[in-house]
Amino acid sequence: MFKKDNWDEILEALTANVFRTVLTAFGVFWGIFILVILLAVGKGLENGVKKDFDGIATNTMFMWSQTTSKAYKGLPKTRRYDFRNSDVAALRAAFPDLLYVSPRNQLGNSNSGTNNVVRGTKTSAFAVYGDYPELIKQQPMDIIKGRFVNQQDILERRKVAVIGKGVISDLYGKEEEAVGTYIKINGINFMVVGVYNSKQTGGNAEEEQKNIFVPFTTFQQAFNYGDKVGWMALTAIDEVSITDLKPKILDQMKVLHSIHPKDDRAIGNYDMYEQFGKVQSLFDILNFIAYFVGSLVLISGVIGISNIMLIVVKERTKEIGIRRALGATPGAIRGQILSESIFLTIISGMFGVAVATGVVAVLNMFLDSMPAGNNTMFANPSVDLRVVFVALLILVGSGLLAGFIPAQTAINVKPVDALRTE
Repeated sequence: MFKKDNWDEILEALTANVFRTVLTAFGVFWGIFILVILLAVGKGLENGVKKDFDGIATNTMFMWSQTTSKAYKGLPKTRRYDFRNSDVAALRAAFPDLLYVSPRNQLGNSNSGTNNVVRGTKTSAFAVYGDYPELIKQQPMDIIKGRFVNQQDILERRKVAVIGKGVISDLYGKEEEAVGTYIKINGINFMVVGVYNSKQTGGNAEEEQKNIFVPFTTFQQAFNYGDKVGWMALTAIDEVSITDLKPKILDQMKVLHSIHPKDDRAIGNYDMYEQFGKVQSLFDILNFIAYFVGSLVLISGVIGISNIMLIVVKERTKEIGIRRALGATPGAIRGQILSESIFLTIISGMFGVAVATGVVAVLNMFLDSMPAGNNTMFANPSVDLRVVFVALLILVGSGLLAGFIPAQTAINVKPVDALRTE
C-alpha cells in the first residue's frame, strides 16, 4: 500500500477510461451524498420540533379534576369535585420520587374579551396564574428584569406579580419601567416585581408573552378560591419516569376523592414525557429510513463498481497472465485489484460527504439569515461526526466487497490461458 509503483499503477488503471471511472464513482458518491443529506434534514426537523420543548421539564405530567363517570361509595356519577391544598401535601409525602409538585390556578385569559387587568387609563385581558416558585424550572421562561415569585411571597401572601413582555406592550409606554409599578387585577393592586420572556416557540408563542404570575397563596386569598387547586404540574426526578409513576399517582388521587378505582374519566392528565417519547420515536424511525434509503443507493453504487472492476479485470487478463508467469503471487494480484476498488470507493464516497457537508453549511447560512420565528419547524440541520467515521468504515467495507469478486476472478486466471488472450 505504501509503494509508489502500486499507486502509479492504481492511478493508471483508473485513468485509462476516465469517463467510465467517473460514471462508476458517481453511484457511490450519490449514495453517501443522499445518506448525509437525509440524516441532516432529519436532524434539522428534530431540532425544530424539539425547540417547543426547550427549557421545559419533559419528565412532567399535568393533572386536573373532571366529572366522575361511575357511582362510588354512595356518591353519584357525573359528580364534580376539586383538588385541594391537602392533595399537594399528600402527593409530596407519598411519592418521594416527585421532584416538584406544583399546584396551579388560573383566572381569565387574553382571548376572553373581558378586561381583567388595569393600569392607569389602560386596560386589557390577560391570563393570571397562581403559582409556586418551582414553576420556572418546569416552564420555559427567562426573567429579563426583576425576579420571579419566591418562597417568602408564598408564606406572606404578598400581592406581587411577574408579567410578560406582551403585558408591557399593552399597558406600558415604550421606554416605561415596569418593575416597581402597580397593576390592578380584578380590582386588587399588585406590585410588579419581575418581567419574563417566554422561550416557547410555535403558534402560542405570542400568547405566552401575555401571562401574569402571582404567588399561589395570594391568588387563593385575593380571588376567594379558598383551598381550591385548579390543576397540578408534577415533575419526577431524572432517574424515574413520570410515566411509570402516573398510575400510582392517579390511584392515590382516586382514594383521596372517593373515586371509583376503574373510573378513568374522573381525572384528566397529560403526560409530557410520554409525548416527548413519541416524538423521539418518530425521529428514530426517520433516521432508520434515512440509513435504509442511503444504504440502498450506496449498494447500487457498489454493485456498479464491482461490475466495472470485472470488466477491468477482463481487459487486463493478458497483463495478469504475464504477472503470474513472472512470479506474482495470487495475494499480490488480489491486493492490487482490491486496492483499486477501495481507492475508487473511498475517493468517491468522501467527495460525496464533502459536497453534502457544503450543502448543509449553505442551508444553515440560509436559515440563520431568516428572521427569528420563520424557521421554527426546521433548525440547525447537521450530521454527527461519528456518522462520517461510520461512513468511512462503510466505504472501506464497500470497496472490499466491490473488489472481492473481481479479485477472485483475477487470481483464477491461468497464465497460459491469459497469454493466449488477444
